[in-house]
Amino acid sequence: MGRHILSAFFLLSLLSAAVATADRIDDEDDLLIRQVTDDDDHLLNAEHHFSIFKSNFGKIYATKEEHDYRFGVFKANLRRAKLHQKLDPSAVHGVTKFSDLTPSEFRQKYLGLKPLRLPADANKAPILPTSDLPKDFDWRDHGAVTGVKDQGSCGSCWSFSTTGALEGAHFLSTGELVSLSEQQLVDCDHECDPEEYGSCDSGCNGGLMNNAFEYTLKAGGLMREEDYAYTGTDRGPCKFDKSKIAASVANFSVISIDEDQIAANLVKHGPLAVGINAVFMQTYMHGVSCPYICGKHLDHGVLIVGYGAAGYAPIRFKEKPYWIIKNSWGESWGENGYYKICKGRNICGVDSMVSSVAAPHITKQ
Repeated sequence: MGRHILSAFFLLSLLSAAVATADRIDDEDDLLIRQVTDDDDHLLNAEHHFSIFKSNFGKIYATKEEHDYRFGVFKANLRRAKLHQKLDPSAVHGVTKFSDLTPSEFRQKYLGLKPLRLPADANKAPILPTSDLPKDFDWRDHGAVTGVKDQGSCGSCWSFSTTGALEGAHFLSTGELVSLSEQQLVDCDHECDPEEYGSCDSGCNGGLMNNAFEYTLKAGGLMREEDYAYTGTDRGPCKFDKSKIAASVANFSVISIDEDQIAANLVKHGPLAVGINAVFMQTYMHGVSCPYICGKHLDHGVLIVGYGAAGYAPIRFKEKPYWIIKNSWGESWGENGYYKICKGRNICGVDSMVSSVAAPHITKQ
């Protein structure tokens, strides 16, 4: 019995030290970069890995100084990926398209969910029966999900989460899958949460999916992607043309943190807009992410499109279910643009901010 207690204490101490190191990596990027040396075992082939990275992702740097700086950042991220691998052994972490960005640069350019609470007057989704839920479910198999998109270096993830949910809802209502315009939301949506100062949707500087649903409801709908193409910037004027609305919002609601209710709403209402803590996503390559410890601070908007019953089987969890998440960083990230994260304990806050949307039923003439 004593050995088990000591083992548990040792594991807890190891995790605490690892998390403390992770915090330092996030908060002291430049200090870490200066500390990285070629003497570390896992950095012995750093130059080789950096050459492959540049080739795979078409990375070109304007000056030797920029190149050398990015190489330093890359080496720091090799160390960070190794730490993430220890904290999240059921996924594979390593070199990704973001490996030459410091964590702070990554947050600034590729996240963008406003750190807000849900409005007190949000419409709460009714409780649904959960006894007959399928064991596995994926809206990609039923035609309700468009291809993976790429937000570029613009903090507009919230707009992609919004369009993804409405694309699914519109499909369920009409049988038509239409790719909707994120750029309309980036340019035209300045909706605010009246309970929160500074909570307005603001293009590449972040936003909130429920605000975007509210904007879409008031505006009458969203245009097609092909009619209002994505540019990845927020410097242009609003070009919304009401005569070209392709999909509308009938209503939207907030789902409770209960995972069975989230699954039931997913199956009944289509893909769901969710917030998540993306700290492990910068180094994620594939597999089911189930970190030992992950913050609940939500900084990225994504889309739950399905779930699986048992995608991995580490000793500590046996076979555990997972969510299937569509991201907006292109197909060259993750599992062809998708992320898997385990269900069961609100990992990385994935159950904390979940919304469904409904589209009007339209009968085609």
